[in-house]
Amino acid sequence: MTAVQLGLPEQRLTKRRKSRQVMVGDVPVGGDAPVSVQSMCTTVTANIDATLQQIAELTASGCQIVRVAVPSQDDADALPIIAKKSPIPVIADIHFQPKYVFAALEAGCAAVRVNPGNIKKFDDKVAEIAKAAADVGTPIRIGVNAGSLDPRLLKKYGKATPDALVESALWECSLFEEHGFRDIKISVKHHDPVVMIQAYRQLAKACEYPLHLGVTEAGPAFQGTVKSSVAFGALLAEGIGDTIRVSLSAPPVEEVKVGTQILESLGLKERGLEIVSCPSCGRAQVDVYRLTEEVMAALEGFPAPLRVAVMGCVVNGPGEAREADLGVASGNGKGQIFVKGKVVKTVPESQIAEALVEEAMKLGEQMGVI
Repeated sequence: MTAVQLGLPEQRLTKRRKSRQVMVGDVPVGGDAPVSVQSMCTTVTANIDATLQQIAELTASGCQIVRVAVPSQDDADALPIIAKKSPIPVIADIHFQPKYVFAALEAGCAAVRVNPGNIKKFDDKVAEIAKAAADVGTPIRIGVNAGSLDPRLLKKYGKATPDALVESALWECSLFEEHGFRDIKISVKHHDPVVMIQAYRQLAKACEYPLHLGVTEAGPAFQGTVKSSVAFGALLAEGIGDTIRVSLSAPPVEEVKVGTQILESLGLKERGLEIVSCPSCGRAQVDVYRLTEEVMAALEGFPAPLRVAVMGCVVNGPGEAREADLGVASGNGKGQIFVKGKVVKTVPESQIAEALVEEAMKLGEQMGVI
């Protein structure tokens, strides 16, 4: 049979920005490594069982690196077990208390995220942190946030401008560099995509460290998805960005789904199941919305790349269905089922979803994944 033509496209938008590479556990970040998708647990880290369960769910959804919050000693005490049992690298997220940085390093976390703007006398601890991190080979993410910018920079710039965010990040990097430590990843997050894009563009020109992209406090699922997609799309299309986290007021699995889809849409991640479906219009002679949802639900988790076209009329339908691995061109309450560009059967509208799933299973068997 003809091979499924998904995977990575032959054409790319642009060359990736050249950056240093660090290892976050067994995941390479920067250099020529693929852009990775991150998320953050919403559980109390001290609740080890709940945290590991959520990490398992995130892993199953495609998350490659996970962050956990460490605001208390109980959370810090839970890190050794979580870091050991997690199927993906764990980053400890540290604010306010520098002592938890050392606890995370001792616990075997794959990386530590620090927010210099809200750790008291953080700069005085850099030498100790750099030595401790170097001793265990653990990278540090310097995470600058608009909402917790160093008061000195707020006074200088008046607000969290791109210049302020970048200056904060590069200043902290310089302190680590003084001690010979360069296993650093940087983020400069802002809730405004325009400010965020400007900050990362400046940062990309000013250093060679890998960059973690994020629109912080992006908002509810719909709004946050749009803001993150716009910001990430602009930067990734310019080759800027080595890891991403979509910050949504929604379950973290949804963050991973959106992040994965962004990378797939830009050709930065191999595509799995792709649904090509029309928006419907007055020409449609079947219920495209319902049919698309049925097909997506039935094929979710399909274990191989597969492009499925669900089309509602005969104008673009046959062409799109012919170009897909599997598709339907609908009209007059019926659907022509295409497999690898050829019509294999015509079925009533009520049987279209069932017929598509049946043919998908046959393709899966031929590919040896089912």
